[in-house]
Amino acid sequence: MKLMLKVIAIQLCSILLLSNSNAQSFNGYALYNLQNQNTTYLIDKDGNIAHTWSCSASCNYTVKLKPNGNIVRGTVNSSNQLNGAAIGGKVQELDVDANVVWEYTYSNSDHCSHHDLEILPNGNVILIAWEVKTTAELTQAGRSGATSELWPTHFIELEQSGSTATIVWEWHIWDHMIQDADASKDNFGIVADHPELMDINAVSGSSGGGPGGGGGDWFHANGVGYNEALDQLAFTARFASEVFIIDHSTTTAEAASHAGGDSGKGGDFIFRWGNPANYGSTAAQTIPEAVHDPRWIEDDGRPNAGMLQFFNNSGGTGSSSVIDAITTPASGFIYTYSGGSYAPSSYDWRHECLATNSGQGASKTMSNGNVFVNVSQQYMYEVDQAGNIVWQYNASPTKAFRYECDYPGIVALLGDDPCGLLSISEETISQVELFPNPSTGIFKVDGFELGQNELTMTVVDMFGKVIKEVENTLELDLTDFPDGVYFVKLNFNNEKVITKKLTTIR
Repeated sequence: MKLMLKVIAIQLCSILLLSNSNAQSFNGYALYNLQNQNTTYLIDKDGNIAHTWSCSASCNYTVKLKPNGNIVRGTVNSSNQLNGAAIGGKVQELDVDANVVWEYTYSNSDHCSHHDLEILPNGNVILIAWEVKTTAELTQAGRSGATSELWPTHFIELEQSGSTATIVWEWHIWDHMIQDADASKDNFGIVADHPELMDINAVSGSSGGGPGGGGGDWFHANGVGYNEALDQLAFTARFASEVFIIDHSTTTAEAASHAGGDSGKGGDFIFRWGNPANYGSTAAQTIPEAVHDPRWIEDDGRPNAGMLQFFNNSGGTGSSSVIDAITTPASGFIYTYSGGSYAPSSYDWRHECLATNSGQGASKTMSNGNVFVNVSQQYMYEVDQAGNIVWQYNASPTKAFRYECDYPGIVALLGDDPCGLLSISEETISQVELFPNPSTGIFKVDGFELGQNELTMTVVDMFGKVIKEVENTLELDLTDFPDGVYFVKLNFNNEKVITKKLTTIR
């Protein structure tokens, strides 16, 4: 009966949108680009198109909105020599009119970017990529029965340099292999004693096939997320059925070693979860097949704050798709390993998706506790904490992202009041201004008296990083920060929130 009700609900949503009047409605914007299509869409809570980017190249997998209102998207390079699922080969930043701000091609006969990307707080971009290893290299490294080349995973970090970019950091899984099959070959050791390394014989790879083709796609890494507080990257690998965490605080040289960085572990895995058999453990497998879209839930008071969340494609009852979140055994910058596997033994929180999909998927826990879900090739939706559907849109991107009303990129793109908060605010709220603007760094709030009221002002820079927060004052001092554009979120009595753009010029 429960499944039947879900099917009926989905059918009722064929008109594009569904909302539940007994729950808090979706209030924000969703960004998506259908795979291998040229147009990027930003839609509001009612499904109206708020903005589009008509791009010159097709999107391979994902598009994200920067705090300055530009988008960054992976694109399909026209001359790729490697081929596989979500093949990319190029990344672009585009302005509001889809003009290319900068682009970088990472594609030749030896390597090619694919699948996901991540934007760091400093504006740098992380790309997932393949690199080619020959049968001779695989055999020497301890791969048993190597008969064809394989393409192990690596990451590059790009920093904009004019109209292009430069690589400023790299990490290669190839530098972190172990094997117990042949003592005469490289990387020999006891696999079960080294969960920080990848058993070179644990994952078979695509064997010439795999989703979307791709002869050498080995681990099929498909998602990457970043934790600013820890300076760590999480990534998912479909064929390994695991989610991994590595230390991003390393130099490139340290990332190729087993020491250095905040963790002291260099580029070795500092956490992994989902398939303990990959490192010789008999603990239960918790990610049975594919996994996508790893992300830490923001530690700002929202439910499950600090947990690691991901799309477990076949982890539910009857191999259904679920969103899982786990509390990682973090101790400072490292993770506790005991009992032959990494805790926890099962998920700490789970959402049963409204549809099952073996391919890509994405999710995000919002500030109000709702969960946004994108079921690739089907639709995206949002549920409240009780599981009620409060929003649904029947587009079918491989990946989509939800941005709240006060996100600086939304404000920069659509104006100071992108969600119409002022139109429903009390008159005193609607008259609030900060002056002078621009200023030399000192701003005063006009049109609002504290009295019995409360006011919190949270300032973020153009990269979306919170730089200052003050409470119950009508003066905002930004003189300690560089000249530029900032966004301040004014929260009145924990009931009404508006966002203003400020400029400092000295």
